[in-house]
Amino acid sequence: MKKRTVKMINAVLAATMGLTLMAAGCGSSSGSSSTGSTAADTTAPETSAATEGTTSTASGEESSGAPGDVMSSEEIIRKASGEGKISNWGIGNQYEILALLAKYDLPLEYLSEDFTMDAFDDDTSTLASAMTYNELGLVKNSYDGAYGYGDTVGYIDMNDEGVAMLEDNIFCTKEFAAQNPETVKAFLYASIKGWQYAVEHPDEAAQIVYEAGSSVSQDHQKYMASEVAKLVETDMNGNTVTDIGKIDDAAMKQTLDIAQQYVTLDDSSAQEAFAALTVDDICDSSLYDAAMASTDDKFNVEKNEVSIQLKWLPQAQFMGYYVADAKGYYDEVGLKVNIVSGGGDISETTAVNNGTVDFGVTWPTNMAIANAGGMNLVEVAQIFQRSGMTLVYKYDNFRK
Repeated sequence: MKKRTVKMINAVLAATMGLTLMAAGCGSSSGSSSTGSTAADTTAPETSAATEGTTSTASGEESSGAPGDVMSSEEIIRKASGEGKISNWGIGNQYEILALLAKYDLPLEYLSEDFTMDAFDDDTSTLASAMTYNELGLVKNSYDGAYGYGDTVGYIDMNDEGVAMLEDNIFCTKEFAAQNPETVKAFLYASIKGWQYAVEHPDEAAQIVYEAGSSVSQDHQKYMASEVAKLVETDMNGNTVTDIGKIDDAAMKQTLDIAQQYVTLDDSSAQEAFAALTVDDICDSSLYDAAMASTDDKFNVEKNEVSIQLKWLPQAQFMGYYVADAKGYYDEVGLKVNIVSGGGDISETTAVNNGTVDFGVTWPTNMAIANAGGMNLVEVAQIFQRSGMTLVYKYDNFRK
C-alpha cells in the first residue's frame, strides 16, 4: 500500500518523537512532571487471551480478509515482541502494553510510536498501538487522511486480554467538591444527560462537536463518535452499562493495580505514596449517586459559572459535554459551562488543582500520580467504562 502522510489529531506532536527501541521506563504521564515505567516481578491480572485464530474487525464481525492461517493473538504478540516491532506512544498508556508483555513473560520493551500510523504502514512497527476511536479508524477507513486497509487488518483488544485500564473520567479537587456539592451534582446531572444523548445519537453528537471547532475531519469525527459510544455504554467484560458515568470499583481496582505495578516515579516519597493509594483514596461516588437520584433538574448551585478542561482538542472523545452545552442541559440546571481544550502547556490535573478550571477530564492513573505528588484530586464520575487501547496488525505479517 502506498505510504501517505496522515494528518492525525495529535500530529502537532509528531515531530518531537522518533521511532527508536525503548525499554520500559521511557514514558511520562500527563499530570506528572517525571514519571516512567519499569519492569515488575508480578504480572497483570490473568484472563483468557483472545480466542485462537480470531480475526475480528472493529465492528466485532469476522473479517473476510483474514484466512484461517492467521496466528493466534498470543502467537502474534510473541512474534512481534521477538522482532522488536511492538510500539506505543509512551505518554501514560504504555502500562497496558507492559502488562500484556508481562502476561506472556516477554521483555518489557516497545518502540516509541509517533502520532501518525506511518510506521505501521511501512512495517517498522507490525503491532502498533491504536485507540479504537482514533488510530484504528484511520488505519481501516478510506476517507481523506486515512490509510484504507479495510478488512486486511486485525487487532488485539486490551479488554479481552485482561490488562485493560480505564481512561476518561470527570474529576475536581476534594476541596471544590466539599465546598460546592450542589454545583458538582448539577454539573454531573447535566453532563451525564449529555452523554446519554450522545450515545443514543452519535451522528448528531459528531456534528455538534464538528461545529464546535473539531480538530479532525467530519468523516473521522463521525467514526469517532460511534466508537466512543461503545466505550461509554460497554464495560471491560463486554456487558452493557446501565448507569453511564458510574464508577465501577472492580474496573478501577484493576486500573490502579496495573498502574502500581508499572509506574515508577523519580521522587521516592511520591512513589511510596502512589503504592499506598486505594480506590477510595481517589474516587468518591456519593455526588454522582445523589445527582442521578434527583427527580428533577433543580439544584441550588453555589457557583453558577464553571469550567471543564478536556484532555485534548475538541473531538467526539468529549462529545457528551458539547452535547450538554448545545442542548441546553447545563442551562437547565443553572450552570454556564466553559469547555476548555486540552493539549496546552498546563495539564488538566494541574489546571484543576491550581483552580484555573473547576473540572477536568483525565485518566485515573494520571490523577493517582498527581495525588501521589501532592495534589488533592478526586474522581466523581467514570465516563469510559472500558479501555480503547488495541494493538493493530496486518494479517499478511502474521500468517502461520
